[in-house]
Amino acid sequence: MNKPNILLITSDQQHWNTIGAFNSEIETPNLDRLAQEGTSFKRAYCPSPVCTPSRSSIITGMYPSQHGAWTLGTKLLENRHTVGEDFHENGYRTALVGKAHFQPLRGTEEYPSLESYPILQDLDFWGSFHGPFYGFDRVELARNHTNEAHVGQHYASWLEERGCTNWRDYFLPPTGTMDPSVKHKWAIPEEYHYNNWIAERTNALLEQYREEEQPFFLWSSFFDPHPDYLVPEPWDTLYDPESLTIPSVVEGEHDHNPPHFKLTQEENPDFGYLQETSHSIHGYQSHLTPENERKQLVATYYGMISLMDKYIGKILEHLDKLGLYDNTIVVFTTDHGHFFGQHGLQHKGGFHYEDLIRLPFIVRYPGKVPADTQNDAIQSLVDLAPTFLSFCGIQPPNEMTGLDQSKVWMGIDSMARDHVLCEFHHEPTTIHQKTYVDVRYKLTLYYRQTYGEIFDLQEDPGELRNLWDDPDYSQLKTELLLKYAWAELGKESMPMPRIWHA
Repeated sequence: MNKPNILLITSDQQHWNTIGAFNSEIETPNLDRLAQEGTSFKRAYCPSPVCTPSRSSIITGMYPSQHGAWTLGTKLLENRHTVGEDFHENGYRTALVGKAHFQPLRGTEEYPSLESYPILQDLDFWGSFHGPFYGFDRVELARNHTNEAHVGQHYASWLEERGCTNWRDYFLPPTGTMDPSVKHKWAIPEEYHYNNWIAERTNALLEQYREEEQPFFLWSSFFDPHPDYLVPEPWDTLYDPESLTIPSVVEGEHDHNPPHFKLTQEENPDFGYLQETSHSIHGYQSHLTPENERKQLVATYYGMISLMDKYIGKILEHLDKLGLYDNTIVVFTTDHGHFFGQHGLQHKGGFHYEDLIRLPFIVRYPGKVPADTQNDAIQSLVDLAPTFLSFCGIQPPNEMTGLDQSKVWMGIDSMARDHVLCEFHHEPTTIHQKTYVDVRYKLTLYYRQTYGEIFDLQEDPGELRNLWDDPDYSQLKTELLLKYAWAELGKESMPMPRIWHA
């Protein structure tokens, strides 16, 4: 096959510094190997710190404010152009195995959702449906994280095919909530874990495409290490909580931050001043967690990553076995980052620290992308679609506002972009923020608010000193606000080329 293949492997909500090659406290031998054989980009960012917007940006090459799936509970409309359509038109097979999350858990008559109840758990439907779905010829989907009640779709069918007829015993009843008494150790045997399902089904598709001699764009989309924190044995005891570095808040660091930062460090914070709707807001609650539980959370989180790494290894090994190593571009990344104590925060929310918006990001393409290399060139998930197309000799459509990073990946150019934008949009009121990040500085501003954030990532990499109100940096604020405005103007989509002067 002359055309290169694309294998995109993603985790879900993985902190950028949780790969063993760069963090000695965690074991990820297969991702370490990928890093040795490729280039690790140390400054990759998500376009949004929540799942649906960020994942929709991966397949559209557009920002959430452009493709329309701007937060959780929204839907990426089926009429949005996706990268799979471009691949399909150019002779590629396209597939997604694992988590999609382009649609909400509850649909309506006006906005139906294949990823919602009751169809979510209609196994007769999923037995015959495999696509097309957002440009993918074939999809094999699941919805749940660990033991959530939302288990169903193709994963549940696979469990039954594997003889796990009591699979419901490992998942909660259909209430949409998790049992708070079940912590850290998940009773499900590893052989029935969705990591095994994703690896097995990915490898089956690789075999099919190899036999048919068809180039492919294949997305293997893992669910971990997204909370809730659960992992089967023996992975639940792989790490000693007492031996790990556990981040924590630095006294006084939120004194000059917007008010919602400090409120997270109270027992019963009141966010009523925001006058939001009844919808819950990610991160807007108390983040106080007992120290012993914080330690165990990190140990379990690391165990989830190490287990996932095992099955990523099975995919990479099978790719090699099939003779697809040299002609396949492999990218590993995640949809957004994660807090496990940094700045006193847990999970995710409207806090655009590096921990949440920065990503692990590894690219391997033997003979084309430099091996065993670390690169500081800024990347964004919106760049994946146009870059993949460029590598495959396909012209990216005009509506994709992401940038072609192919020459940067190959080490020909030093950079394709000098900044990234990140959006967090809960409702079109107070919780509507955007962040501009360049080589040195980070600016975050909020809709109709006079507060904001400026961090000097060079001098203050821990982001402990907000310069927004510091009079010594007023000129810097003006310059960054202007650069942000330029960045917004520069990302305007131009789907229609100008063909005449009038």
